[in-house]
Amino acid sequence: MKISWIKEEKDNKNFAIAERLGMEVHRLKNPEEVDKTMEELVNQNYHTIVLSNEIAGFSEDIIKKYQNSKDVNIIISPRKIL
Repeated sequence: MKISWIKEEKDNKNFAIAERLGMEVHRLKNPEEVDKTMEELVNQNYHTIVLSNEIAGFSEDIIKKYQNSKDVNIIISPRKIL
């Protein structure tokens, strides 16, 4: 099972542990590219995509495209609270 995380480039809080463990975390310069990035990951056979709450707000495809998908799990992480 392939898993990837997506967050904003300047976000240093979310998924910090995943990054330190060497897991694949995509940092987006432009949050509006989240749908394009998710599409690329799906085409690369990623089964689970975890989005930061901030990035998920920019996606139009989460509900339209992936809501009933049995091939891809989209997870929206809660906000990081200090």
